Amino acid sequence: MSFSHNLNSAALVEVRGLRQSYDKAGAAPLLVLDRVDLTLRAGEIVGLLGRSGSGKSTLLRAIAGLIRPSEGEVAFCGTPVSQAPADIAMVFQSFALFPWLTVLQNVELGLEARGVAPALCRQRALAAIDLIGLDGYESAYPKELSGGMRQRVGLARALVVQPKVLLMDEPFSALDVLTAETLRTDLLDLWSEGRMPIQAMLMVTHNIEEAVLMCDRIVIFGSNPGRVIDEIRVDLAQPRDRLDPVFRALVDAIYARMTGSPSAVAPREGGGARAGLAAALPQVSSNLIAGLIEAVAAAPYRGRADLPALAAHLQMEVDELFPIAESLQLLRLAELDDGDLHLSEAGQRFAQDGIDARKRLFAQQLAAYVPLAAHIRRVLDERASHRAPAGRFRDELEDHMSADYAASTLRAVTAWARYAEYFAYDEDADRFSLDNPS
Repeated sequence: MSFSHNLNSAALVEVRGLRQSYDKAGAAPLLVLDRVDLTLRAGEIVGLLGRSGSGKSTLLRAIAGLIRPSEGEVAFCGTPVSQAPADIAMVFQSFALFPWLTVLQNVELGLEARGVAPALCRQRALAAIDLIGLDGYESAYPKELSGGMRQRVGLARALVVQPKVLLMDEPFSALDVLTAETLRTDLLDLWSEGRMPIQAMLMVTHNIEEAVLMCDRIVIFGSNPGRVIDEIRVDLAQPRDRLDPVFRALVDAIYARMTGSPSAVAPREGGGARAGLAAALPQVSSNLIAGLIEAVAAAPYRGRADLPALAAHLQMEVDELFPIAESLQLLRLAELDDGDLHLSEAGQRFAQDGIDARKRLFAQQLAAYVPLAAHIRRVLDERASHRAPAGRFRDELEDHMSADYAASTLRAVTAWARYAEYFAYDEDADRFSLDNPS
């Protein structure tokens, strides 16, 4: 049968008050998800959209029963998911196939684990392979298949157990653009024709256009901790046209929602305002920062770019573009506002300057707007040797964040300081100094 979106249809999955935290040695637990509520009903495709680190994949695993949440409930058809029958299947970003098994054997695996009789197992596996468009490849091994074909095997393996709910964790992100588009289209065709056994789909994505293209509802997550900040209905008939003005307007609205609120684009772990010494810094190279400034400064943008158009022009997804745009905003080289990125006066100067002038301007912005960089430079200036162990600053950061985030933040500020010749770093000695700057 073919399902249609219906707010009054049966609730297949219900998440209530879900919190997920992980213990950190010598520090407060790291809260990944906070008070998440979600309902998935029969006949709908729901997308979970948000930045990396917002806990979307963690939520998906909790719904699949792969992890037990710290607090809250996950129910499937009214029964706690830990006690529910295995009517939920999952497709992963990495194809997760066994390389020593053929396509047929990989698909049969889930049925064999459930004790399905060999003859029925073979019959259902062949039907799933045919359904997903891989008929003729039953005896092939994963190494003989393209990325798109391997993901089709993953889909067939999920569908062969005839689940009611299909969970997908960025199922198209590892594929090239054309292959991903073909697989999305085929999956939507199978869904609209009612040829799959599933009653609902829940998918994690970083791609805003993908979410609008596929989903009936889009749940937008904020970060640190992950939480639902908005929910958007997509009332567009399938198949959807990316060039439809209504489609484009919805994409623009989602970009604006994800960039126009501090809660949507919150600092990563570290807490407090971005101006704080312990604010976690994005891992963005100076080359990417310079490249984005040049792109926005050039025609057709002339200093102000609509993020969806810019993302399409640069062939970047939201998770790639946002950290660079946020870095520009942090350094006051640009501002993010209502889905637009516009260069500041300093950003405009940077675009026009030569290499040395760019370095000087970047150093000025670091000193003024990145307290950690200014703190390290101040310590180096005050010491007669103009040297200091990096471990000293790493320890300071670990008072406010996990060791991994502290190390990542220190790497980020080091890369920016090296570019600006603001201070130097000796990796062998794990030490900062003023040896290189004039």
